[in-house]
Amino acid sequence: MTPKTRACLLILLISALCGLALGGAIWYRSRALSPAAMFKRLPTDDAVVLYIDFKNLRAGGILQLLDGAKVGEDQEYKSFVRQTDFNYKEDLDTAMVAFAPKGKYMLLKGRFDWKSLKNYVLGNDGRCNNSFCKMAGSSPEKRISFFPMQANLMAMAVSDDDAAALRMNTVDARGDAEIPNAPLWLSIPPSVVKSGQSLPPGTQMFARSLERAQAVTLAIVPEEHDQFAAKLHVRCASATDASALAAELNKTTGLLREMIEREHQKANPDDLSGFLTSGAFRSEGARVSGYWRIPRALIENLLGGN
Repeated sequence: MTPKTRACLLILLISALCGLALGGAIWYRSRALSPAAMFKRLPTDDAVVLYIDFKNLRAGGILQLLDGAKVGEDQEYKSFVRQTDFNYKEDLDTAMVAFAPKGKYMLLKGRFDWKSLKNYVLGNDGRCNNSFCKMAGSSPEKRISFFPMQANLMAMAVSDDDAAALRMNTVDARGDAEIPNAPLWLSIPPSVVKSGQSLPPGTQMFARSLERAQAVTLAIVPEEHDQFAAKLHVRCASATDASALAAELNKTTGLLREMIEREHQKANPDDLSGFLTSGAFRSEGARVSGYWRIPRALIENLLGGN
C-alpha cells in the first residue's frame, strides 16, 4: 500500500467517524425522551415529582377548564406570552417537575421559539451564554435558568443557584424508576408523607397511614363514560407491612364515612367528601394499591374554585 493510498484511507476513516458523531448528535437531539428517561435527569431526593401530559389532557377537554384560572389573568404571564409567543395551553405537550428542597426543576416538552425566549431574557436584565440563559425571578432565592436539551425539550430550574438547570445534563445512575402509564401522576417521597406538609385538608389522616411506605405514587387515569380514577401505588418494606397498610387505609376510609353519617350528611360525589369515601385498598406482596372514583364534575368544581 502506497503512502498516498494510506493517506486517502485515513481521510475516509476520519470523515466516516465525523459523520457518525454528527449523526449520533442529530439522532439524540431528535429522539423523544420517555418519561422514565426524563425522571432520571431530575434531582429527585426528597422531591415531589409531578408529571402532566398536556397533549392528552388537551384532547380530553380538561385544559379548557382552566380558561378561568388565575394564571390566565396574571399580567406578568400575559406579558411573557406576548413577548415570547408561548402559551402553555397550546404549546406545551408534557411537563415533569421536581419540587425539591432547594428549588424546582422542570423538563418541558413542546414548541419553543428559542430566539424570542432569549430576547425576553436579555430584555429583562438576564444573560445568555450560547443557548444557556439565566435571569432574576420575583425574589433573590428565585433565580431562573434554562437551556434547550433538545429542540423541543427545555430544561428549566428556579433556585437560588442561577446555573441550577445544568444539573439536568447529568443522568442519574440509579436503576429505572417505576413510572405510571398515566397522563397525570405524582410521586411523593417518604420524607414528605411523614411530615404531612403541603397536603390538602382531609388527606392528612390518610398520610399518617403511609408513614412506613418506601415509595408512593398517585396517578390519574381516564375511564369510561367521561369519568376518571385516582390510582395509588405504594411499595412497602415487606408483605406484612403492606397487608397492615391496606387494612389501615380501608379502616380510615370507613371511619370517614361514619363521621359524615354522624353529621347526618351524605358524601357528595362532586366534592372531596365523595372522592375520599370512595377509596378501596388491597395488598399484594409488598405492594398496596388503592382506587378512587373521580367524576368529571369533581374536576370541574376543583378547577373552578368551587
